Order: sequence, then C-alpha cells, then structure tokens
Amino acid sequence: MKKRILALALSAAMALSLAACSGGGDASGSGSGSGSGSNSGETKKVGLSMPTQSLERWNRDGSYLDEQFKSAGYETIITYSDNDTNRQVSDIQNMIAEGVDLLVVAAIDGEALNTVMNEAGEAGIPIIAYDRLIMNDNVSYYVSFDNYTVGTLQGQYIVDTLDLNNAEGPFNIELTAGDPADNNAGYFFQGAMDVLNPFIESGKLKVVSGQTDFDAVATDKWDTSTALDRAQTVLASYYADGTQVDAWLCSNDSTALGVAQAIESDYTGSNQPIITGQDGDEANLKNIVDGKQSMTVYKAVANEAVVTLDLGKAILNGETVDGSLIENAGWDFDCSYDTESYSTSEGHNCPSFLLVPDVVTKDNMVEKLVDTGYYTQDADGYLHPAA
Repeated sequence: MKKRILALALSAAMALSLAACSGGGDASGSGSGSGSGSNSGETKKVGLSMPTQSLERWNRDGSYLDEQFKSAGYETIITYSDNDTNRQVSDIQNMIAEGVDLLVVAAIDGEALNTVMNEAGEAGIPIIAYDRLIMNDNVSYYVSFDNYTVGTLQGQYIVDTLDLNNAEGPFNIELTAGDPADNNAGYFFQGAMDVLNPFIESGKLKVVSGQTDFDAVATDKWDTSTALDRAQTVLASYYADGTQVDAWLCSNDSTALGVAQAIESDYTGSNQPIITGQDGDEANLKNIVDGKQSMTVYKAVANEAVVTLDLGKAILNGETVDGSLIENAGWDFDCSYDTESYSTSEGHNCPSFLLVPDVVTKDNMVEKLVDTGYYTQDADGYLHPAA
C-alpha cells in the first residue's frame, strides 16, 4: 500500500476527492470554500452515525468522516450511540427527521436496524454501511476493509512466528473473538481459523480449553474487561499447573488488551505468548513496544473516510457508482470493488468498496505508522496518534 502523510491526509485527500468525482467542474466543496456539496448549489446534509466513543478507533473514524465531509462543503450531523442499539435507532431517526440527504452508519448491531433502515429507504435517503455491514436491503453501498483478510493476516502471523510448517510442535493456542452483534467479527474469526484449522486438525496446534466455536470465544461489545475475565478463567482452568500457552488469537486490540492483562497477572508459564490484535490503538502499540502484544492489523481509517466521501459525493451528485469510481478517484492506496462477497439478505449482494489492511509489529511500526504520519513517536519509543 502506498504511503500517505497524515498531516496532509485531510487536505490532500480532499483535493484528490474534488478532482475525482467532479471532473474539476462541480460545486461540491470547491471554489470559495463555503461549498454546497451539490451541483445544484443547495447545501447537502450528511448524517454520520458512529457506535461509541469508548473505543479509540471509532473516535478516529468519526473525526475523519466529519472533517472530510465538512471540508467538502457538506453540512454534517454526527452522533455516537454509546453501544446502545436503541439509542442508535433514535439517533438515526432524528437525522431522518432533520432531512439528511445521505446516511453513513457504522452499526452497533448489523441486524438490529431494520426498522430505521426501512424508514430511511421510504424517505429516499441513500445509506452507506460504514465498516460494519447492515443486514438490510436499503443499504446502498458498503465501505470497509477486507475483513476476512484481517483474520487471515492474524492467523498467518501465528503460523509464521511459530514456524508451523516446519516445527514439530505441538503448540498450545487459545482464541478470543469479537462481538456477536458485529457482522465483521465472524469474518475476522473465520479468516483466522481458515488459516489455523489445518494445524489444529493435524494436532500441531492444540486448543487446550477445547473452546473453538465462535459463540464460545466471542466477546460482547468487544469489551476489554469481558476478554480479561474470560482469559483469567481459561488460565485458571487449564494453565494453572504451568502448562505453556504459545499463542492467543485476539480479533482486535480491545480484546487483546484484556488477554495481555490476564497473561501478566495470572499466567504461570515462563514464556510470553504470541498475542494478535487489530486497530492500532495507542495502549496496544505501547504493549507491542513493551513485548506484551505481538502484532496488530492496522486499518488506515483516514483512507476509509476518503473512500466514503468520494462515494457519498457520487451518490449525491446522481452519478452511476461502480468500480470506475476507484479509477477515476486515483486514490494513492489500494481498494477493490466487490459485488459478490457481502449480502444484506439471501440473493441480495451489497456493492462494496474494500480497502487493504496491513500488519504492524515492533519491527515495522515506525515505517508503517510514524513515517506515514499516522502517529508520532516519543523519546521512549511509544507511539501516539498524530494531531
């Protein structure tokens, strides 16, 4: 993936976006800077519904999206629903009542928004499902990273680090998945397990707890304390005698944070297990520097916001949206157009724009995160999100 300097990300991406969908001549945010967000000179209003501010990544997503659309001349309404589905429904209903022209929704529960999505559809409001697919046919497009690939990257990291193709083993592994209400969580877990299962079936990897089903290892709301509690229970039940755990698959950073805490406080083994993650949260990057977490799969949400903006502009300008958007936009990062992988109902595929995630470790975090401008590094070697 080509590099982007974050300090310039919003302004440079904005210039890119304006050139991409307008052909250089529309009024969507160009000219005087007051911007109308439409060809008609009429200001368009965009509703941005985010799930929560309790996870670091959603603050980043919300901030990038809000800045992108405002800079392009759109009026925005942004809400965070505190991981409360009823509140998210109410937030979106209020946006509909306020006459938004486009909804960008990162769902708390992809299967719990049917009523309000139907209301948006009846009002003729196009919907972009952001990062998490919403299981409703009124969704116009889906913008996310390749979620299955996120899982395969985590699984492959474990395979490569343990050298499972050559080492004799067996090695012990435990699994922590994400929120059952989050449609992405199943893709993350399945991607990882498709890589790991051949080694589990051959006996080279052993899940000592026996807990391999998604439902058994899922973590409600991706909650760190929930992941911590379960990890402590697993360690007390299966590893109290000093049995070694070699790897712990964690689907994201908030769950990895809980597992790392449990390893530090409750693990009696002498080794430091491999712990995977996802998102590049600040506390987890510190853990990677300190050797308490092994990797994270980083998703450049600034780029996800760029895709969402250019897609939103094309929709609001009445343009035909397909894979040509990628070519016309000329983004300096990888993205694919997919019409087959994600379905909102049986037989109804949702056109999707999928970005490519990246593996970040202690060895490459400066190259991947600091040199690209996403983070700064302090004198102690710790990373902090760039202002």
